[in-house]
Amino acid sequence: MGYDHLEIEHTGQVATVWLNRPEKLNAMSEDMWIDLPTAMADLDADDLVRAVILAGRGPSFTVGIDIGMLSSLQPSGLSKAQANHRLYTQIRQLQLTASCLADSPKPVIAAVHGHCLGAGMDLITACDIRYGSADSVFSIRETRMAIVADVGTLQRLPAIVGSGHTAELAFTGSDIDGTRAAEIGLLNRVLPDAATTQAAALELASEIASNSPLVVRGIKAVLAAGSNRSTADALEFVARWNAAHLISGDLMEALAAFVEKRPPDFKGDYGPATGEGDPGSPFP
Repeated sequence: MGYDHLEIEHTGQVATVWLNRPEKLNAMSEDMWIDLPTAMADLDADDLVRAVILAGRGPSFTVGIDIGMLSSLQPSGLSKAQANHRLYTQIRQLQLTASCLADSPKPVIAAVHGHCLGAGMDLITACDIRYGSADSVFSIRETRMAIVADVGTLQRLPAIVGSGHTAELAFTGSDIDGTRAAEIGLLNRVLPDAATTQAAALELASEIASNSPLVVRGIKAVLAAGSNRSTADALEFVARWNAAHLISGDLMEALAAFVEKRPPDFKGDYGPATGEGDPGSPFP
């Protein structure tokens, strides 16, 4: 499917979703907010894709929501109640755009360079891993626009950098560079420039894609489930997950590769149904 301002690039088992409005520094236009969940749904359904990178064409990752779109959120000719309900619905739709990254069963890696402002923070905090270039600039820019950030940053950032750093960034709306972002844990890794950042993200995504897609999917599900459960409840969740998913064709391939001293070739294979050539327990 073609998109006006998104580009999907496939490299082996990795898909890169490019924000592709470079002449506007990838300011998020209405079509981008609508198309990103559609693109992610297509990638989620594609078994050939095992990891996703989110990156930006041109000099910046994104400067945030397009100002023209922001001004259009103020409706006219409606009652106060109608206007409030319409704005609520629009905000919830924008939230779904960021959440499609967190909700994807596949790992999503942000490769950031240049500006990552406002909505950019919403997008990268919904990703699983964040790489950035030394010239990156991060800001909860909504504060400077007299807006309470409402698309996910304030909800997800505390789990990434802690409440204190979140409060400092949110209350001030100030800019931080890639080095500072790494110091507080917003970035996993800082690279010299955009090209090396994107190359490092692709290398990481390819390494992830070489693992069993069943296991990688399970890890993402278990991590997400554990984020809002007690340790006891999270252990119960992972026990139930593995009871349902542990015995698989991929596990048999891992065991065979170990015995044969070769790299495993994972296919995302759940294995035969119980009673139909069931390999049985791998444990003695």
